[in-house]
Amino acid sequence: MRNIPKAVKTVVFAFVAVLFVAQAIRIDRTNPPVYSEIKADPAIMPVLRRVCYNCHSNETEWPWYAGLAPVSWLVGSDVHEGRQHLNFSEWGSYDSGTRSHKLMGIAEEVQHGEMPPWYYSWVHRDSRLSPSEREQILAWSAEAVKQEIK
Repeated sequence: MRNIPKAVKTVVFAFVAVLFVAQAIRIDRTNPPVYSEIKADPAIMPVLRRVCYNCHSNETEWPWYAGLAPVSWLVGSDVHEGRQHLNFSEWGSYDSGTRSHKLMGIAEEVQHGEMPPWYYSWVHRDSRLSPSEREQILAWSAEAVKQEIK
C-alpha cells in the first residue's frame, strides 16, 4: 500500500464514496396490480412469461442487483420503459387497434432479434429464444392480429 501514489488512493476513495452515496437514490421497484392480462394461446404463454414478462408486465421479478446503484437505475429504467411501450398486465385496457399495433410490434421486434435485448439475454440466459420459439411468437402474433381485425 505504501507504493501506491496518493492521487490513486484519492481517486479510489472518491469512487467508493460516490458508489456508497449513490445507494441513497432508490428506484421504484413496485409491481402494480394486474389489470387485465393478455389472453393468449396456452402454448405461447410460458414463452411470453419467461422471455417478456420481467419488463413488459406488472409481474416483474426484481433481481437482487436491482437494489444496487447504478445498476438499479438501468434495470428500473428498462422495466418502466418496457411497461410503457407494452404491458401484458394491462392488455385489456388497450383498444383493438392498439392491440393490433402492439402485436405487429412484437412480431417485428422478435423477427429482427431486438427482443429480448442482447444485454438482458446475456444476464438471463433462459430468456433466449430458440428458432422454434421465435416462429411460435411470429405465428401467434399474426393470428392474434387477424382476430383483432375481425
